[in-house]
Amino acid sequence: MAITFADLLRQKHPMMAEKDLVRLVKKHGDNNIELVEAVIVAGLLTHTVACRIWSECIGIAYIDPFNTVIMPDAIGLIPAEIARKAQVLPLYVLEGVLTVALPDPLDAAMRKRLEGITGLPISPMFALPTEIHDAIEVHYSSDKDIEAIVKELEDTGEVVALKLSAAELEKLSESKSLIRIVDSLIYFALRERASDVHIEPQENDTRVRYRIDGRLREMLRYPKILHRPIICRIKVMCELNITQSRFPQDGRFSLQLGTRKGDFRVSFLPTVDGEKCVVRVLASTAKKDFMTLDKMLISQSILVPFKRVIQASNGIIFVTGPTGSGKTTTLYAALAEVNSTDMNVSTIEDPVELKLTGLTQSQVNAHIDLKFGLLLRALLRQDPDVILVGEIRDGETAKIASEAALTGHLVFATMHTNNAPQAFTRLVEIGVEPHVVAPSVLAVLGQRLAARICERCKESYIPSSEMLTQYFDETEGLSPSFYMGKGCDVCRRTGYKGRIAFHELVVATEEIRDLVSRGGTVEAITTAAKRTGYRPLRHDGLKKVLLGLTTTEEVEANTPFEWAT
Repeated sequence: MAITFADLLRQKHPMMAEKDLVRLVKKHGDNNIELVEAVIVAGLLTHTVACRIWSECIGIAYIDPFNTVIMPDAIGLIPAEIARKAQVLPLYVLEGVLTVALPDPLDAAMRKRLEGITGLPISPMFALPTEIHDAIEVHYSSDKDIEAIVKELEDTGEVVALKLSAAELEKLSESKSLIRIVDSLIYFALRERASDVHIEPQENDTRVRYRIDGRLREMLRYPKILHRPIICRIKVMCELNITQSRFPQDGRFSLQLGTRKGDFRVSFLPTVDGEKCVVRVLASTAKKDFMTLDKMLISQSILVPFKRVIQASNGIIFVTGPTGSGKTTTLYAALAEVNSTDMNVSTIEDPVELKLTGLTQSQVNAHIDLKFGLLLRALLRQDPDVILVGEIRDGETAKIASEAALTGHLVFATMHTNNAPQAFTRLVEIGVEPHVVAPSVLAVLGQRLAARICERCKESYIPSSEMLTQYFDETEGLSPSFYMGKGCDVCRRTGYKGRIAFHELVVATEEIRDLVSRGGTVEAITTAAKRTGYRPLRHDGLKKVLLGLTTTEEVEANTPFEWAT
């Protein structure tokens, strides 16, 4: 090569500490991928900058395995044993060419071997060794792998031999086999895009279920004797007291994924058969976890007025729905829409699910009584323009947020209500005066998540007249095609892959404000909202059915009944 990585660093970053670079070069050499990783770990350059410079050195593009599309068909072309041994990650097949991430994409012999194995020409890209290693563990993980590791631990007799005292449990939690089991459970969750992992003790064994696309699916069972050690291992990861099993416990842990971290929230609950553990998979720091409003497939009849109302200078905008309905994701997208260098945008969350550049993000902490209300009062002294309140749970927070909206601040918040119109009366119920609610609330966006039809196995069908009559009050001349997933390897024979959101939007009008100030009912507010274009969640859900994005079964499961008029 004409110039080494170390020399290029000196050219492009002359302010870098030479003594630190010399130390790393002495240890790793001046022109290899190990030096690139060492420079990142040492904090001399950011991950993005270092990879860009190495890409320039070798003349091959960099790809982040945790921020790109990886096709299951491509994974199937290279066996797991070869991928792990050679540290190569197949990414996707395009026009008969297999793109592969390698730590050394200039290795012609390796490329030739891969072409012989796959029968396809190879397009090499480079990724960091740690990224490739962790991505292989995620994308090649399977329920069979976990079962094999469990069997391996059983066969050793390691668990049976122990009396499982507190000290022995802690010692066992650091055993390689147990670490591999727990890591595999997490890797499998990441591969399957699960939002939660349920580890549930039964009378005779333990079952593990994953919530995928909104539905719990049982993936495996393992012997009851392994339950306490696995729970103990997870508690150690969360730095919790492993001897406490009679009271609920909550914790968090992070798992390194290449150069990034995946964050997880954990809840332990005592049951008659032992402690149940639920691991919530929070958004990682990968850019792919962030979605813009324009990419969320929001119906234009809702997106256009919503984008207009979030440009207001003051007032409250709510996103409502149950836990896990994507409210925070929508609010992040809204914040990104209004954020600019001349705005002070701050958030109060529980927890901070995704770190966003340019925002001041704070997190509540119940252990030290750092609650939403206390943080919000402090935040109002920080000269904010826009505030996100993760959730309105109590009267104090609701009152402070409402007052902030009336004094020149734009406030985004979430709330748990069955539909959008209920948000107005809910605020009154928790203690905010009607005359404060009426002028402060700008709009309420109701949201639900449903499973999306798998694009690989999607097929159309003509619904019966009875089905049309069930969902539409006017069916004359209506002969649409509906869609369903037949089931394939990509969607694990479920017919669904991914999520789609249904929305409803109430924009506060003078009529609605008058009703709220006079203590109007939800029914009266809903009727007034319909006069200005409000349509319930089911209406938007059926639009997504007609577009071939989801099914009537998902509409039934995720929306209350109302005519789609």
